[in-house]
Amino acid sequence: MAYATSSRNLMMIAESCYIPKDNKDKPAGEDAHFFCESAQVIGVADGVGGWASRGIDAGEYARELMKNAEYDVKDYSPIDVEPKEVLRQAFLNTAAEGSSTACIISLAGNILTAANVGDSGFTVIRGGRTFYRSPVQQYGFNFPYQLQNSSSEDDGAEQAEEMVVEMESGDVVVAGTDGLFDNLFPEDIETIVRDYCSDSMLSLSDTLATAALERSEDTTTVTPFEVAAYEAGKRHLGGKYDDITVVVARVVLAGSISPKYEDGDDVMDLCILV
Repeated sequence: MAYATSSRNLMMIAESCYIPKDNKDKPAGEDAHFFCESAQVIGVADGVGGWASRGIDAGEYARELMKNAEYDVKDYSPIDVEPKEVLRQAFLNTAAEGSSTACIISLAGNILTAANVGDSGFTVIRGGRTFYRSPVQQYGFNFPYQLQNSSSEDDGAEQAEEMVVEMESGDVVVAGTDGLFDNLFPEDIETIVRDYCSDSMLSLSDTLATAALERSEDTTTVTPFEVAAYEAGKRHLGGKYDDITVVVARVVLAGSISPKYEDGDDVMDLCILV
């Protein structure tokens, strides 16, 4: 699926933070993500933890899926990227056991396109307010759509929902797994983005991930996960302790800023998989 772009050429400058759950058996957690600067593509994935009961680390599936997506786009120019096709190829080339949610986001010109499976996703902040939020795909409470090697076509990339958003310079894209969105309401994310100080010792992605972690361990504050549980007729107080992935991309005019950073900055340069 291709879309016409305007002559207004924008680009994403991205940085990320990943906080895996404290689990000595799976120190890398079950999330994975990447940003390919040359292709202007973000990918996030969350291995489904239910596989642990079968002795399977779904994090391996998520990491292989994102590695395959990153490999697929590394030689692309932004205009050539079709997120759903990237997801389809990555899925077909992933052999690990398990399953995962996934979201692929691409920017070409001033058009952001995305393909999403499950409850990972992204939000676009414009002028300090939520301009767009990708819809969640789930069968029921805490049961998201997922990519999985199986005989059913329903488990493949065809289930991905495609999205198109017209972007402006100054927009902020916040992509993440459910560890972010289950613990912070849209207005929480808006406030953190709006109030963020560039002189802070933490990056914006660090700040968002830390806020989500603190909320995940809080049983006294209402969270999106608690609200969803209540609506499903289940009792859950506070946050959901989970792996937390946050990728933050500032949208700027191409050529208006150099994508180079001081040593030590947690900035994803070129094609980097985490």
